[in-house]
Amino acid sequence: MDFYYLPLSAPCRAVTMTAEALGVKLNKIKLDLFAGAHLKPEFLKLNPQHTIPTLVDNGFSIWESRAIIIYLVEKYGKNDSLYPKCPKKRALINQRLFFDAGTLYQAFFDAYVEKYMFKKPIDAEKIKKIDTAFEFLNTFLEGHTYAAGDTLTLADLSLLATVSSYEVAKYDFSKYANVARWYENLKKTAPGWEENWAGCIEYGKLLNAFWTLNYKAFSNFSETIFPVFIKLNMRGILKMDFYYLPVSAPCRAVTMTAEALGVKLNKIKLDLFAGAHLKPEFLKLNPQHTIPTLVDNGFSIWESRAIIIYLVEKYGKNDSLYPKCPKKRALINQRLFFDAGTLYQAFFDAYVEKYMFKKPIDAEKIKKIDTAFEFLNTFLEGHTYAAGDTLTLADLSLLATVSSYEVAKYDFSKYPNVARWYENLKKTAPGWEENWAGCIEYGELMN
Repeated sequence: MDFYYLPLSAPCRAVTMTAEALGVKLNKIKLDLFAGAHLKPEFLKLNPQHTIPTLVDNGFSIWESRAIIIYLVEKYGKNDSLYPKCPKKRALINQRLFFDAGTLYQAFFDAYVEKYMFKKPIDAEKIKKIDTAFEFLNTFLEGHTYAAGDTLTLADLSLLATVSSYEVAKYDFSKYANVARWYENLKKTAPGWEENWAGCIEYGKLLNAFWTLNYKAFSNFSETIFPVFIKLNMRGILKMDFYYLPVSAPCRAVTMTAEALGVKLNKIKLDLFAGAHLKPEFLKLNPQHTIPTLVDNGFSIWESRAIIIYLVEKYGKNDSLYPKCPKKRALINQRLFFDAGTLYQAFFDAYVEKYMFKKPIDAEKIKKIDTAFEFLNTFLEGHTYAAGDTLTLADLSLLATVSSYEVAKYDFSKYPNVARWYENLKKTAPGWEENWAGCIEYGELMN
């Protein structure tokens, strides 16, 4: 197994710790991003998104760290302790992985990596987002030794790589008692901690060579609370309560998945504008106070992509939407993390923030959208679907996002593979009509 990486990268270190836990040997190949090694034709053939980490296992290439670590466990794990087959346990781990990717690590990247790479100052809003992320993690860990249950899982290893990067960046998380306790325990017990920490030190030296920061100036900022819409409307109780808004692309990915599975959801619109997501009764269900949130017979899970995987694993009559084959699943996971961290993130930064916070869309944000669609266009080259030859969860999640771009009037017709894929799914995807109705509602809201 060839593993293209850099030790200073937190996502790369999550993979090395997972490999250590599994006893898997990696042929580690350092990729000099500063010299443009990731843009060479031979690497682009392996990973058209040209990112690290990238794993090549006997000709099978996969990227996105969290997709890689799931693949390693499913392919090489002697048991499933790091990623149990139980749908509920797995859903909780997935939620933490998507939280790490989209919230905790994203906040780190926006503040520290972008400062170093693009010489951007860290503004107060970015520090607030970091504080908020740690407050959520602290809540998740309340009364628990580990991040997603009572034993070490992939959630811990992925989060540990991120949190250790915060330490060398000199962000003080000691005020989050549960996080500090969890972190100290894992420093002593996590497989591969020494190599992870060596990478952190290397990263710290790189940071110190270019800049120093005074974090005390930001210590008094309180939690970021995003303003939002609709009144808590408790309807008749079915087995599965689904807290959502039709205008939300992640929510619509869940409704399309439920339609594909024939699963009935008790849909409860949550008035974020009225602060319904901050009420105590909802915070008990989801301390991160986000939508979509699913409550299945007392089991609460959020993050749309964790939800849709859970629904297939718990209620799917077959596994066609999320096959058990580790290679097929890894490809779907990569696309899901791509949607979460790249395609949908670019949409949120440009359009959702423009609507919610009245921020203009600058040229840099449009560039990120263009780049995301270029990658998606490449993934779809020669393929009818996003992750293989049949409809999968990757298509439904990406479809919810791309349809939002349509009502936001972003022209993706210049990406022929995306346009072809989109037109096909508009005619064939389960639940398309409801998804499009939500898009229309979102378009009216924006206008």
